Amino acid sequence: MRALDYLGILSLLLALPTTHSLKAHDFKTCSQSGFCRRGRALSARAKEAGAAWKSPYSVDPSSIAIASDQATFTASVKSSLYPEINFGLELRVHDDGVVRVRMDEVAGLRKRYDEAASWALIAEPTVSKDIKWTAGKKDIRAVYGKKKELELVVTYEPLRVALLRNGKEQVVLNGQGLLHMEHFRTKTPAVTQTEEPAPKEGEEVVADEAQAVMKAENPRAWFEGDKEDDYWEETFGSWTDSKPKGPESLSIDINFPNHGTVYGIPQHATRLALPTTTGESPFFSDPYRLYNADVFEYLASSPMSIYGSIPVLHAHSADSTVGMFHAVGSETWIDVGHASDKSTETHWISESGILDLFLMPGPTPEDIFRQYSRLTGTTVIPAHWSLGYHQCRWNYVSSDDVRTVQKRFDEEDMPVDVFWLDIEYAEEHKYFIWDKKNFPDPVDMINDVAALGRKMVVIIDPHLKRTSDYPVYQKASELGLLVKTKSESEYEGWCWSGSSAWIDFFNPSVWDWWKTLFKPRQLASGWSWTESTEDVHIWNDMNEPSVFNGPEITMPKDNIHYGGWEHRDVHNINGMLFSNLTSQAVAERSDTPKRPFVLTRAFYAGSQRFGAMWTGDNMGTWEHMAVGVKIVLSVNIGGMSFAGSDVGGFFGNPEPEMLVRWYQVGAFAPFFRAHAHIDTKRREPFLLDQPYKGIIRDVLRLRYTMLPIWYTAFRETSVTGLPVLRPHYVMFPKDQGGFNIDDQYFIGSSGLLVKPVTEKGATQATVYLPEDQVYYDYFNHFAYRGAAKGKEITVPAVLHQIPLFVRGGSIVPTRERPRRSSKAMKRDPFTLRVALSKAGTARGELYLDDGETYAHRQGQFVWREIVAEKPAKKARTLKIESRDLGAARPAEAVDGAVLKTFDPENEYAKSIADVRVEKVVVAGLSGKPTSVKVEGGDELVWDFTPGVAAADKKEGIASVLAVKDPKVLIAKDWAIIIEW
Repeated sequence: MRALDYLGILSLLLALPTTHSLKAHDFKTCSQSGFCRRGRALSARAKEAGAAWKSPYSVDPSSIAIASDQATFTASVKSSLYPEINFGLELRVHDDGVVRVRMDEVAGLRKRYDEAASWALIAEPTVSKDIKWTAGKKDIRAVYGKKKELELVVTYEPLRVALLRNGKEQVVLNGQGLLHMEHFRTKTPAVTQTEEPAPKEGEEVVADEAQAVMKAENPRAWFEGDKEDDYWEETFGSWTDSKPKGPESLSIDINFPNHGTVYGIPQHATRLALPTTTGESPFFSDPYRLYNADVFEYLASSPMSIYGSIPVLHAHSADSTVGMFHAVGSETWIDVGHASDKSTETHWISESGILDLFLMPGPTPEDIFRQYSRLTGTTVIPAHWSLGYHQCRWNYVSSDDVRTVQKRFDEEDMPVDVFWLDIEYAEEHKYFIWDKKNFPDPVDMINDVAALGRKMVVIIDPHLKRTSDYPVYQKASELGLLVKTKSESEYEGWCWSGSSAWIDFFNPSVWDWWKTLFKPRQLASGWSWTESTEDVHIWNDMNEPSVFNGPEITMPKDNIHYGGWEHRDVHNINGMLFSNLTSQAVAERSDTPKRPFVLTRAFYAGSQRFGAMWTGDNMGTWEHMAVGVKIVLSVNIGGMSFAGSDVGGFFGNPEPEMLVRWYQVGAFAPFFRAHAHIDTKRREPFLLDQPYKGIIRDVLRLRYTMLPIWYTAFRETSVTGLPVLRPHYVMFPKDQGGFNIDDQYFIGSSGLLVKPVTEKGATQATVYLPEDQVYYDYFNHFAYRGAAKGKEITVPAVLHQIPLFVRGGSIVPTRERPRRSSKAMKRDPFTLRVALSKAGTARGELYLDDGETYAHRQGQFVWREIVAEKPAKKARTLKIESRDLGAARPAEAVDGAVLKTFDPENEYAKSIADVRVEKVVVAGLSGKPTSVKVEGGDELVWDFTPGVAAADKKEGIASVLAVKDPKVLIAKDWAIIIEW
């Protein structure tokens, strides 16, 4: 019977039409979720009560205890509704100014889940040594910061926490009185609440008086509601959630009185600047939901949850940026509202867990990223090859199919670095086990791909086929490593493998065992993946987890994980542990650890430390192409820089124009992969007719020329936490004209500004320039000038054109020789594009290492600064100089490593000692040179094309100086002197 059911499920899935629509009834709205309904009802009662509303939570001043380090204090909190229940409050200030606010139920009937932060944080933060709390009659407060500009105020009654900068409130907790930690209780028969007494005849009762009467008669009903709403059991569709612990949700308002724009809380398909959900103006009527879910065919504009959840938010204004991170792993709904265009109110409603908030004071976006990355870590520098182009579909059907696809890429001179295999490579979807009928020679196939400098990625999903001939499942079951049902039996669900079980990655006993599976050699300790090599990397899909026959296509919330925690407590963290452990397993499978590549669909705060993500099962539509850009920007805000969307859309058969535009979008995302559903037509780029095939070939080659830019950007994010893709508010935080822009962005600190074209039939594009600076068209050096208050320009954007600009003042390093893969480029010479600012100067960086191992953490790298300056008293001279940065800034070397010393003559630098600069292109020179020399050397070979100014003389084609083969070495100091 199980086999029949399995085949039935698969036949339904494989029979999906190529035109899809979201099955919204599979997923809850707030009104269908008991705890969200209760939280929103609380907010509605507070709004109706107006000034009469008061939070029942207060601090007992006599309980305040200040730690000896002065950075921490604890206190008891009581609720006037339940004086017999005890809560504990703790506040601590970190050495970077971040404030941690924790509140938990003390000595309750049960323990609340309090381990979310332990999975997200890289270490316990260091507390400040410069804090001194002052306890008064009404509040306790601390003033701190380099200029004593920050103040933290905790008001006793009602409990209220405010962080201020220079006297202005930045973030306020419980300012609207929506804090409610539903305490654990014993189930009792429902009690009918006392109804509000009817007014006497002729007596007029105003709303405030009615509220007062209700509050006096039954304060609990006034605050909590007059009935138990899904406290102990909840039904959705055909599923019933038993809720054995009863109600335990957490509600709190977190408001930003002086910040009118908010970003973050990925992952949602919506604008970057989050629209309201509370009805003041368009957009949404439901809150944003954080609940990792397999929402294939997701809507292109919706607050619905999709695959990942990062509970981090930036609130921004022209004056400052403030951030917050809530370490909670359960399902969470977030309302966003704007009382005015200069303030934002948010209401967070979580199903379980404790209050564990990190308030990040900023005051700039750069500060927020640094503060957040100190908590949860940075995106690591990926393997260099993983920044190339990835070719995937569900599925390449055989070893010969893979070889043929590789051959066709080479025949068409299209670069590619990675070929992918989806679930059909595995026998009966038993991951790690090859289907020998179609893949009879897996190691030979992998080696054939690797022989041309390429890698393979294969899928490993978290569900294990429950069958006696699958050693991975058998061992996991024998060792007791699987998720259990509420009755403590092994959980059985249905996924691609049919009857399946799920490994419980919260169990420490899983961790070492999981790593052994990836060893490409036989182990004495048991089974391992011998039919694999170190050239195989991993795709972790379906790890929300996706369960075809589960509630909301996921695991029941009353399932049990290690430690007795319910799945409801850890749902949003669950998928992160799967990809994190897989990443560690791939890194440790060889004697010399190499950087792994692991792609994950589900993620949580901290996932950036272990790999890449993609935006899931998108559709081949223009709307999905456009919203994919916004989602990738949003997850970059959430700390995950290594992100991208499926080029072409997972579902559907995009027309050639759409496919070309999608390749242009993908080439300017950190993760660049084409992928397609099993029902779609084959759409590898070499299959297209001209001119589309030629345009995509040029796009792929452009991506490869720019790999040094991407790699250098990842070095920066690995140290600073600043995202690889930067929206305008990050680059220009005071420019209000850019706060809502999410269809163009900058790539790292490179100075590159890209405006992807995501509209059918477009022949031009509107681009916003945020400053009075020159911006050069990357391809033809046309110079556009912005304005002090921002300016829109219209640029050509026919099908083969990408609106791509170099900001004046930037130096961009590229490698211009077409190659079949990134490995073939490792010793190629460089071209330096010098885009002079209106002041006639420029700067750029280049970072290089072996791209594969962790030797860079021991100082094996080359990190150069290239500067174009006018020497003092030489107005008609430009000096372009290359300097070492490793020795200048060893403490921020790379990837979190701190080097006390750095040797510019390290072994890696020696290995590329003969790699040179083959061309220098200078745009915007104010006169024709009379001399171009390497400092101390002979005259160089160069060409100069004068600029052609437009009528207003502010714009036009810039002058271009091309210096041919100056014979300077990329890893050495040098200078080129230009005189005119």
